[in-house]
Amino acid sequence: MKKRILKMLICPACLPEEQDLNPHIKAEKENDIVEGGLSCPRCGREYPIQNGIAFLDPNASHKTQNTPSKYENAPVLSSYLWSHYGDLLKDENATAAYRDWNNLMRPSPGIALDAGSAVGRFTFELSRKSDFAIGIDNSHSFIRTARELMLKREKEIQLQQEGLVTRKTKVILPEQWRNGNMEFLVADAQALPFRSGSFSSLASLNLVDKMPKPLKHLQEMNRVAKPKEAQFLFSDPFSWSKEVAEEQDWLGGTHNGPYSGNGMENVMGILNGREDGLRPKWHIQKHGHVWWKIRTHQNHFELIRSCFVKANR
Repeated sequence: MKKRILKMLICPACLPEEQDLNPHIKAEKENDIVEGGLSCPRCGREYPIQNGIAFLDPNASHKTQNTPSKYENAPVLSSYLWSHYGDLLKDENATAAYRDWNNLMRPSPGIALDAGSAVGRFTFELSRKSDFAIGIDNSHSFIRTARELMLKREKEIQLQQEGLVTRKTKVILPEQWRNGNMEFLVADAQALPFRSGSFSSLASLNLVDKMPKPLKHLQEMNRVAKPKEAQFLFSDPFSWSKEVAEEQDWLGGTHNGPYSGNGMENVMGILNGREDGLRPKWHIQKHGHVWWKIRTHQNHFELIRSCFVKANR
């Protein structure tokens, strides 16, 4: 973990109080903390840093980071690598989703946040338009892979072809992509480990319908955004599921309740119109949709219509 972000970090377990964390460095290389930890003097939480990865998810101790989940196995990892970097592989089936999302973001000084970064594509895109970019995800596998790409600029993938048959390929980052002005952390997008007002550019792509508390995620993104001169890109297919969140916490897709009806209309209202919405208000610049694709194997793809809203304030 790069030492330059230490001053931004707070204890996510102590929110809404913003409590400083004390660093304990056991090994470092140049300006990176390789081994060590962060401790909270208020609640006593310990957040380890191992192999350069800081674990700042308050809801999961480091001992449970390897608990099996669909986001931690090799086939899912390769599927996400393809969905993020398939265009770099010159795959004819890849979409231009990340380029389309990137075109919605203006160059902006300051620090950028990619919440739910997965294997890191949009964090790389944001690093080209900001002074520094941070990607966070609660998947150890995703963050480990994103940091490997950040450090080595290439990553071998085993793409499933059919059954047990796989095909080896390699993601190689373009020479013009920056990798020295970014970092990836394991963290919870509903309890961000950053000080209020830290970010001038923010993105939440295909994440909110995977959150147990979707509104809390939007509130946290708003908290860490600068009150002025900030931009926010939100995009989601609104695939609500009872397995992820209770119906009363969905931001759309129900017949009754404060967020009944259409998810995108509700999100835009939360950003700039509702009395109980976010403050300061966001001003909607553009909305629409992007086609995004996941590859399971050579004959099976999932095509996703991700509805976006780009907002400024």
